[in-house]
Amino acid sequence: MGATTAEDFTARLRRRERLVGYWVVCDNPVGTERIAGLGYDYVGIDVQHGLLDYAGTLSALTAVDARGRAAGVVRVPAKDPAWVGRALDAGARAVIVPLVDSAEEAAAMVRATRYPPHGIRSYGPMRSALRVGPVPAEADDAVACIVMIETAAALDAVEEICATPGLDAVYVGPSDLALALGARWPGDPDVSDALQDAMKRVADAAAAAGIAAGAHSPDGATAVRRFETGFTFATIASDLTHLEQSAAAHLAQVRPADS
Repeated sequence: MGATTAEDFTARLRRRERLVGYWVVCDNPVGTERIAGLGYDYVGIDVQHGLLDYAGTLSALTAVDARGRAAGVVRVPAKDPAWVGRALDAGARAVIVPLVDSAEEAAAMVRATRYPPHGIRSYGPMRSALRVGPVPAEADDAVACIVMIETAAALDAVEEICATPGLDAVYVGPSDLALALGARWPGDPDVSDALQDAMKRVADAAAAAGIAAGAHSPDGATAVRRFETGFTFATIASDLTHLEQSAAAHLAQVRPADS
């Protein structure tokens, strides 16, 4: 199936269709706009570890929407209802919430993405009203809540987290999950088997609950393996990583290491 449009992103996510995204950490709206037009289903804007403040997040979402192809997704900096609401008001089609450890915390984040009577989101849609409209029930249906499985506590409770009513998806941060499993650094080979087992457990738990499961990937080949493991969406690399890799590759062509 070809690339989604921004308008049908949430529906396709909920149907567990295969979606491919890209990760943005730089406060560079023009670069983000270029990426958003390439055909990715979504562009993830990283406010947790990225270099964007709220103004940068707003500019990034505006840049994504300008191309009319990808959905803008925001990883908020913390499991904070205030940040969830601000990201959605700015126009995010979905929020990814880090460091969720339990079904109770997942339920709290679901409520943060929904207006009363189903949630606690404060009414003030700002940019999001331009495309979703001002009706709260329509907004509730249009946005997705995704929580991260990246701690030992979350892995222990993954089946309960996935069964949280209203939760749309779970998302694995392999680096943090590896550290939670005892890795000395994210790529530590001593925990590679345990990490793969843990990731499969997450994908299986999501499938059993009928929700989507995503994972970060350093490259397209790894994203393919994520899908083979049972994940339904995968995010590739980041703009900063690819900028450095491309610049280094071109320099090596001109100035080989052995010259």
